[in-house]
Amino acid sequence: MRFDVLTLFPGLFDSYLQQSLLKKAIDAGLVDIRTWNIRDWAVGKHHSVDDRPYGGGPGMLMRCEPVFDAVEAVQAAAAAPGQLIMLTPQGRPLNQSLVKELSQQPRLLLLCGRYEGFDDRIVQGLKPLEVSVGDFICNGGEVPAMLIIDTVIRLIPGVLGDETSSRYDSFAESQMLEHPQYTKPREFRGMMVPEVLLNGNHQEIAKWQAEQSLKRTRERRVDLLDGDDPPPQG
Repeated sequence: MRFDVLTLFPGLFDSYLQQSLLKKAIDAGLVDIRTWNIRDWAVGKHHSVDDRPYGGGPGMLMRCEPVFDAVEAVQAAAAAPGQLIMLTPQGRPLNQSLVKELSQQPRLLLLCGRYEGFDDRIVQGLKPLEVSVGDFICNGGEVPAMLIIDTVIRLIPGVLGDETSSRYDSFAESQMLEHPQYTKPREFRGMMVPEVLLNGNHQEIAKWQAEQSLKRTRERRVDLLDGDDPPPQG
């Protein structure tokens, strides 16, 4: 799968692309990530990419010309233009359902904003999928772009060492939080691993995990339980 990141700060991705599972996926040819500096398409003496908003207001907006030129050039750099995604707090909320949709795309272009945002004609003309990673404001779209990459690559076959891992994450198979998990030692500072996890009875373990998942969701994210609670499994 290919990711093209359009940003004013491509250097922010240098260290990120060299870490952990992502680097292994890149080295294995499972993921191709390329960064592009929008300023390379700026024109004029000062290579300006932003300007004051018409009608007044604080801050600066990213201008149409360099963004349009950058996106169109990057789209033309491969046979498939790919799905253009604009990172914005006004976009569709990023959740596991959307992550699954994005993982089915062969190519994603991630457009990272800065300043006070984009001239609205960029949305009108390029028609990106607008995505928000949460109800908060970041300094730019770079960290949200990394978040999209991180979540999507987990669903690409071969990226995770254990192909079943992503199935048991919170939100993966259902809209519930994952159950508590434990490893060695059995006792630590007076805290014990639940006995049910040690008896080898997989039916009882599955039932306990389902109950704990439901309990944790009720306590922490009751908004995920749409109407009736799902029945315990096992």
